[in-house]
Amino acid sequence: MELTLFITLLLCLFPIFLLFIKIKRKSSNRLPPGPLGIPMIGQSFGLLRAMRANTAEKWIEDRVKKYGPVSKLTLFGTPTVIIHGQAANKFAFTSDTLSNQQPQSIQTLLGERNLLALSGKDHKRVRDAIVAFLKPEVLKQYIRMMDGEMTKHLEMYWEGKQNLTVLPVMKTLTFNIICSLLFGLEPGARREKFLESFQYMIEGMWSVPVNLPFTRYNRSIRASSTIRSMVRDIIGERRLALGKGHASPDQDLITSLLSIHGEAKEEMLSENEIVDNVMLVMTAGYDTSSVLITFMVRLMATDPIVYAAVLREQEEIAKSKNPGDFITWEDLNKMKYTWRVALEILRISPPVFGGFRKTLKDIEFGGYLIPKGWQVFWAANMTHMNESIFPDPSKFDPKRFENQSAIPPYCFVAFGGGQRICPGYEFAKIEILVAMHYLVTRFTWKLCGKDNKFSRDPMPVPTEGLPIQIKAKKIL
Repeated sequence: MELTLFITLLLCLFPIFLLFIKIKRKSSNRLPPGPLGIPMIGQSFGLLRAMRANTAEKWIEDRVKKYGPVSKLTLFGTPTVIIHGQAANKFAFTSDTLSNQQPQSIQTLLGERNLLALSGKDHKRVRDAIVAFLKPEVLKQYIRMMDGEMTKHLEMYWEGKQNLTVLPVMKTLTFNIICSLLFGLEPGARREKFLESFQYMIEGMWSVPVNLPFTRYNRSIRASSTIRSMVRDIIGERRLALGKGHASPDQDLITSLLSIHGEAKEEMLSENEIVDNVMLVMTAGYDTSSVLITFMVRLMATDPIVYAAVLREQEEIAKSKNPGDFITWEDLNKMKYTWRVALEILRISPPVFGGFRKTLKDIEFGGYLIPKGWQVFWAANMTHMNESIFPDPSKFDPKRFENQSAIPPYCFVAFGGGQRICPGYEFAKIEILVAMHYLVTRFTWKLCGKDNKFSRDPMPVPTEGLPIQIKAKKIL
């Protein structure tokens, strides 16, 4: 057994050794400084350890001090160049010499035809298809459904309870919203199986891509295969329903993608593209939104000034409504301070720590050569916590976002930038604001964990999932 695993590992690593030999033959004096490290592995475990210890920002800062603003290393099986700063962000989000291809682990789990992996015309075609469903004028009609999901969630997980752990229940909330609004997947055994497989899949998103039995990466691949099969089944059901006139094109994301008809056949999405992008939207909506809501709950328990201002804003909206009324688009537009609080949390603790690109050809950046096929890695905190951009960056101050146009471009990148800005921005905003409205107007809470720290895996995870003690308010 051990000999078989050893031989398998050697076979996996052999092509990487050949790649490194080729790299060494290049003109190394033009490459960025820094060691590539052990083939395939490099500094992957060092970065992952730093993320789990919540010291990833320091890990990158130490590299900058040692090697400068551009340096090379190996991350997740691929030679990589770390860049940072406003110019680096602009380069990552706008350069046509970079592909948006993700590390092999993410690409294997989410597929090769998702929006994160596409460039050029394919990126625009798929992005336009997703944006057609996620744009504000379409999402307005789903606010009432999202409101209803939040009400059901509170009845099941909050009302009548004295204690709960925030992150797990928020993940349940965002998963249920995604299932209902984006995929039309009703509660039941299939949704439960979907959730279980999905949780296993995301555990291996940032992994060294060596597929050996009993590893987290191997389990994630098997879970991804299960999810893909289930999504294909749903696509088949929606296609049949559309054909019989039993479903509308705007019923959910899948029916929307199936209903795209362009002037040319090439404009339509293939089944593989629908599967891959359903999985991408599901991953983005599940983790990032649940983390942000959790961190807002955490902040409300520790910052009485911010809490009072959010509560005042939300109570004014609540007072203007009759019992049983739903949140409206107009209500959401009044939640300006609450959203600024969310943006400031995203600045200090962005759910997505950084992102990857891949060079389409030999390119230069910062005076160095980045060879074709290498990864380029950017980290959000390098501008988010830059005191020349955000004075006193460690201080929590929602006023920074009163005039967002005053923030230099490509410096606040929690939602990406340029043509790579997150198409689910408005969906996430609605989800966050609806959730916070009902939480602060119906409950009070206090932290009851041992500490108030968090780690990354790769998303920020509060210690013990953020246990709190809650108390329901009297509804007047």
